[in-house]
Amino acid sequence: MKKLWGGRFTKTAEEWVDEFGASIPFDQELVEEDIEGSIAHVTMLGKCGILPSEDVEKIKAGLLALLEKAKQGKLEFSVAYEDIHLNIEKMLIDEIGPVGGKLHTGRSRNDQVATDMHLYLRKRVNEIIELIKELQKVLVEKAEEHVETIVPGYTHLQRAQPISFAHHLLAYFWMLERDRERFRESLKRINKSPLGAGALAGTTFPIDRHLTAELLGFAGIYENSIDAVSDRDFIIEFLSNSAMLMMHLSRFCEELILWSSQEFQFIEIDDAFATGSSIMPQKKNPDMAELIRGKTGRVYGHLLALLTVMKGTPLAYNKDMQEDKEGMFDTVKTVTGSLKIFAGMIKTMKVNADVMEKATKQDFSNATELADYLANKGVPFREAHEIVGKLVLTCIERGVFLADLPLEVYKEASPLFEDDIYEALKPYTAVNRRNSAGGTGFAEVRKALEKAKEIINTP
Repeated sequence: MKKLWGGRFTKTAEEWVDEFGASIPFDQELVEEDIEGSIAHVTMLGKCGILPSEDVEKIKAGLLALLEKAKQGKLEFSVAYEDIHLNIEKMLIDEIGPVGGKLHTGRSRNDQVATDMHLYLRKRVNEIIELIKELQKVLVEKAEEHVETIVPGYTHLQRAQPISFAHHLLAYFWMLERDRERFRESLKRINKSPLGAGALAGTTFPIDRHLTAELLGFAGIYENSIDAVSDRDFIIEFLSNSAMLMMHLSRFCEELILWSSQEFQFIEIDDAFATGSSIMPQKKNPDMAELIRGKTGRVYGHLLALLTVMKGTPLAYNKDMQEDKEGMFDTVKTVTGSLKIFAGMIKTMKVNADVMEKATKQDFSNATELADYLANKGVPFREAHEIVGKLVLTCIERGVFLADLPLEVYKEASPLFEDDIYEALKPYTAVNRRNSAGGTGFAEVRKALEKAKEIINTP
């Protein structure tokens, strides 16, 4: 089969070589963006007087017909035409005749594919931003239900201090807000047009790059034609932002998995997001949380893969850069799917508040309250820390908790202890008093919720 670029070649590659080099099995994902870019390009060719209006209208009509077929899933792609660009060009020629071959005037596949990916990522990043926002809304709703639900807070996976469960949930809200900010910031780099840069050096035709940028809704153009076709920073940035987002989701998944275990029993994941065992009838496995945790690795892999592809490519375009797409497509699918699943998991999960509260009364996470109690009475904190550490050791030796020790034991440790120590040791009191800015105190958590709601209600 004759190649659309085959004029200087005297022989054709074998079929298996064509298949190895072709990108159409995956870049057909860009079909709508490719046609949209072509419509803008041919419109510009007409306005600049490069093509006569009758040719422009015929080409636009053909492209719109192909776009409608694409939306209906009626286009059939061929490896023989390598990529999405040549496939669409061949279909256009079949649709309207030889005049379709004029579409490629003043552009190259190099600036064409870059344009397609900018258009594609702009759409998908905006979708991801909205999905993050939806998950944040779910977190706020769940947090509002559990401001005064007390749960052990951990460091080193050891119980540290009692906290509000809402406070814990809101920690993820703010992580997600940083993720949303990063994606929003990246739109500045995504929303630039490389169209009209040609293969690398521009074109001799009197094109108007600013017009095509305007027609496609871009904020501006690449100022350097070489940079325009060789830049993949915007995809790497997308993959990096996605890796960060997936890392946050994975950390949360790890906690959901732990909390839903028999050992914790802090939460129960809804049946819709769990599976059973083929051999053990009693099992309820948190599979969706585990899958998101696992899929984080593939997003990391896509980031490292593209960084590796790009590190040794000289300017401008190289065939290596064909490897930029599959990881991008897969990351979009992975991130959007993970966010949708996560919102459902959080919305439907059952919180066992009584189990959480009981856990805070069967540990030493209130030890800091004793140290603070003494410090407030003038004891240097390091000395107070030492006194409380010995009291904890006494409890361990006796097999009791701090609230179980009689007042005389406290008095022996320090005469500054009074009857009010038992009120200070209550987990509810310990949490409620921590009202430093950003703390877990109930008043601060309610302030944080108002801030969070203000953020997600801002367009």
